[in-house]
Amino acid sequence: MSLLSFLLLSALAVIGSKYQSRDLFIAIQAQNIKLDKYELEWGQLQLELTTLTEENRVERVAKEQLKLKMPARGQIIYLKP
Repeated sequence: MSLLSFLLLSALAVIGSKYQSRDLFIAIQAQNIKLDKYELEWGQLQLELTTLTEENRVERVAKEQLKLKMPARGQIIYLKP
């Protein structure tokens, strides 16, 4: 009887351990999916940052959208800090 009890408890422990292992594996997979999404979003943000910080972008927007033009050299006033 003792051996049968031990065998039954061992089988239940193995089942519990296997269930916990699968549950943790599913949680890890879910976190990996989130990580992939964040890495994709990070790459898109890096690309957007590169585009927005392009050297000529501000000048181009000022000329095309705001219809601004560069002042003549004599009209530029430099201020010392």
